[in-house]
Amino acid sequence: MRQISGAFNKTLKELLREKAALFWTIAWPVIWVIIASFSFTGSAPQEVIPYIKGAVTISMMVFALMIGGMSNLPASIAGDRANGLLAKLISMPIRPYKDFVGRVLAVVALSLLAAATVVVVGLATGARFTGTEAELAQAIGFICLIICASSGVGLIAGTLIKQLQGAIMTGVGIAVITSAVSGLFAPYEVLPVPLQIFSRVYPISSAHASIVSLLAGPEVAGYNPLTSGQITLTVVLSFVFLLVGTVLYSRLGWKLE
Repeated sequence: MRQISGAFNKTLKELLREKAALFWTIAWPVIWVIIASFSFTGSAPQEVIPYIKGAVTISMMVFALMIGGMSNLPASIAGDRANGLLAKLISMPIRPYKDFVGRVLAVVALSLLAAATVVVVGLATGARFTGTEAELAQAIGFICLIICASSGVGLIAGTLIKQLQGAIMTGVGIAVITSAVSGLFAPYEVLPVPLQIFSRVYPISSAHASIVSLLAGPEVAGYNPLTSGQITLTVVLSFVFLLVGTVLYSRLGWKLE
């Protein structure tokens, strides 16, 4: 537990000192919430505008979680590889899982801070949400799935991309591109059929649609993501991403070159 705590504290302090990490994780989603809240809802009926703003807020909250796992996590791994710290850790009697659990928990802590900030800003700009306490609890479950899938992608990128800058940009690129083609940045209805299929299969966009359906209304999500088959697919693929990332990091990333 001490080793996990040490990895957590070190990673979190590094992330809080890194201006680029804070910008992409917190400032960038907040900026887009503000822009979208005042730019993209003018032609909608007044009674639905607060819920459209709620959907925008959810999208940017999910994007903040994605950046945390897909960019900050590989940046932490690549940074320690570059400065020689990872080689020292590997030479010590430390199990790989204790290192990446500490890293992931630190990234999750910053990501949840970013998500909370996005929601507060969204509420301040007029976002409103529907849903009961039970639906809110279900939405939190889907947030956990997004964190799992994003962390899995981050572990894969941090293992395969050796250079710090490359790891950061790869993570940001994956987050931005997949968000653009899976319905986070555009309504599901306007996506071409192949991208609609991808949106349903990609666990992060599927979990995002589930949260939107629960907290902003099923009509805003564009389809029903809460069927038993869709939920099962989302859960399974989220953990597959995390499992693949964990195995790759343990076997390929956690060894001296």
